[in-house]
Amino acid sequence: MSQSPTYVDAAWQKTRAAFVWTSILNAPFWAVFNMLPFILYKDLHATALQITIIIILKPAVSLIALYWSSFIERRADRLLANIIWARAIGHLPFLFFPFIDNPWYFIAAFGFYMALSRGTVPAWMEILKINIPNNFRGRVFAYSNAISHVGAAIIPFALGGLMDGYAQSWRWIFPVAALISLGAILFKLRIPALMQKSDDIEQNSVIPSPSLNQQLVNFRQQMLKPWKSAWKLICRRPDYTHFQLGFMLGGSGLIIMQPSLPVFFMDKLDLSYTELAVALTLCKGLGFAISSSSWSRLLNKIDIYRFNSWVTLLAFMFPLCLLAAQGSLIWLYGGYILYGVMQAGSEMSWNLSGPLFAKDEDSSVYTNINVMSVGLRGCFVPIIGSILAYFFHASGVMLIGSALCFVAALCMAYYSRQERRLNFESVKE
Repeated sequence: MSQSPTYVDAAWQKTRAAFVWTSILNAPFWAVFNMLPFILYKDLHATALQITIIIILKPAVSLIALYWSSFIERRADRLLANIIWARAIGHLPFLFFPFIDNPWYFIAAFGFYMALSRGTVPAWMEILKINIPNNFRGRVFAYSNAISHVGAAIIPFALGGLMDGYAQSWRWIFPVAALISLGAILFKLRIPALMQKSDDIEQNSVIPSPSLNQQLVNFRQQMLKPWKSAWKLICRRPDYTHFQLGFMLGGSGLIIMQPSLPVFFMDKLDLSYTELAVALTLCKGLGFAISSSSWSRLLNKIDIYRFNSWVTLLAFMFPLCLLAAQGSLIWLYGGYILYGVMQAGSEMSWNLSGPLFAKDEDSSVYTNINVMSVGLRGCFVPIIGSILAYFFHASGVMLIGSALCFVAALCMAYYSRQERRLNFESVKE
């Protein structure tokens, strides 16, 4: 039975409103959340090991997120519950920040939130794919993120002043920001229920209770399910594999320098919380906001490989700006504006690549591979970055990261040319 145009329009509007308001209400929380490694280093005197662990956790917990998102594969009826419950329980640990002093608790809260946040990406992208037409999907994504980053660009003036003027004020900023972010659940509840085809839903017939051995087998199957699905897709779609290889290399270039940044910012540049907040959120947010619509238009005009070659070329320039900031902080702010422009394109391709490659298929499997690759990269690259920092110091690691991004840009440009050649030959035949 086909859906009426009125129902489709209502689903589109409510989905768009939920996605946009989720980004808006999460902006204060995300602004202070990104400063947590620097807070731990400056106020709680976190060790180098603890800083490295929190940097590793941000991408590495994506491997845990796989299991949160694996329950939605070919189960559209579970998509809304997936994003609502993740939002509700992911913010709970931050409500207790004023009462706890152990740095390990903050690190655990950081990782827990990131795991659930990553775990909802496949569900969100599938909801957008179902409810929003392809021609408008990129615009909605860009508009939502642009508004979010405009808010994140304004908030640092208040946050930086509070944190510099009132010691330990960040302890209360976190729970207030978390409660604001939880308000997005009200908009998610308005998204129309998404139903799955009857042949994809598990039958409700009564079956006998499984034995202990059967339970162990089922548990093992559930643990291996996302990895098997990913491997089958990689073998079946070499074009998507090429995209993942290029994206992995460019992301590694940015992540490898992360363990060096807190030390570089605090010891080399001697930044205050206000200066840090302005760079990390104001400048980055402005760069993100002013470029989102341009990236959206560009993605509709060129293939995703060439699109990402431009993204990684900007990533190549970012660490060079940070090194120049030792002479003037103007380079720091300019570098983070550039980073924001790069991040707008990177997030768009990372989030929308699943629906783009999937077309009429279930996109959650594709997006799960994105999540998986971030997790695998996060397990090893920050450790390598920490080791390299010991031998080459922060400046050397930044140059290595810049070189990796440049190689990624070349790879993406090569894949783009190869894809255009294959398309030309297929049309010619």
